[in-house]
Amino acid sequence: MSKNVEEAVKEMTLMLMYLTSWKEKNLGFEVRRFWKGYNFGVIDELVEEGLIHTSNRSKSGIMTEEGEKVAQELLKKWGIYESDESF
Repeated sequence: MSKNVEEAVKEMTLMLMYLTSWKEKNLGFEVRRFWKGYNFGVIDELVEEGLIHTSNRSKSGIMTEEGEKVAQELLKKWGIYESDESF
């Protein structure tokens, strides 16, 4: 894959994680969780960049504050606007 395609896939994956995520309480903190049904290589890259946290024992991951911020910026970049509806 070319660098442009790889970067687009990573950006779109982060955006989909954000758009399909939900908030829940975890140890007294509110976190944004998402299902990990994405390319494992992309997930690993997002973990290395500090945008998400995952565990081998869980089917979901947690988006970091930085990950949420980057996802929101990417949505604007791609012209995608969030609705008030939740999944």
